[in-house]
Amino acid sequence: MNKIKKFKLPANPTPSFENAHGKIPYGMTNDYMFRAVLQSNNKVLRGLICSLLHLEESDVQSVRITNTEILGDALEDKEMRLDVNVTLNDNTFINLEMQVVNELNWPDRSITYLSRSVDQLSHGQEYSELKPVIHIGFLDYTLFKEYPEFYATYKLINVNNYHVYSDKMTLSVVDLTRIDLATEEDKAYHIDEWAALFKAKTWEELRTMAAKSNYFKEASETMYRMSADERIRKICRDRIEHQQDIRNYQRNNAEKDRIIAEQKKALDEKDEVLTEKDLAIKHLTAELERLKNQ
Repeated sequence: MNKIKKFKLPANPTPSFENAHGKIPYGMTNDYMFRAVLQSNNKVLRGLICSLLHLEESDVQSVRITNTEILGDALEDKEMRLDVNVTLNDNTFINLEMQVVNELNWPDRSITYLSRSVDQLSHGQEYSELKPVIHIGFLDYTLFKEYPEFYATYKLINVNNYHVYSDKMTLSVVDLTRIDLATEEDKAYHIDEWAALFKAKTWEELRTMAAKSNYFKEASETMYRMSADERIRKICRDRIEHQQDIRNYQRNNAEKDRIIAEQKKALDEKDEVLTEKDLAIKHLTAELERLKNQ
């Protein structure tokens, strides 16, 4: 009697970045995912810094994050800053931050962060020991609507002859919504491609980006690993809910402002009508007095 051979189902392939498909649950515009990827992969951090500062890889001896977090630990404060403080070659302080909600305070906020970094000298140190500080914000909105720019850099300069007062303070802004405005220099240093990687919506898009450079491959694979951690996914989800709360608050305030503006306009119109009536009454009163006198 012939034995019946049992058919054995093949084992499911281990999930990996190479066979991931569909929508990315939390990309790098999520400020927690942004921090998680940069903190857990120094090569990605190094590549991003080189692009933003127009450096060759050989120019970087060391790059390290000085405000590390235990990834996956719950955030007690929803308002917590998730910026990344970096020391480059032990000589330059860099602050990186991802911001997707326009809270209408970015210029003041970035200056405050930059000023805190500048205040670095201990008692007795020479002012010449002050190290350069750089603040770079990745914004998912246009900061100055009248002056759109993909990668803008600001320094202390003379307003008449544009001479740089000091190179010790620099503010930069990457507008993730205006990659189309990237200059040839931005493209030469692949800053536009970093922005596209941050904005990618699907794993298929990320694989296309990953094929362009080892830095992008490392970033994409690290993002995939972080996305597989349920603790990190939960914090990313919490961050999105917090940002949505801010948007709802802004919308509610905007609606209140609209109603107040309409009410003020109506009151102003009533005031104009009353003013015209008062003038008409005064005119009639004066006319009656004139007639009486006659």
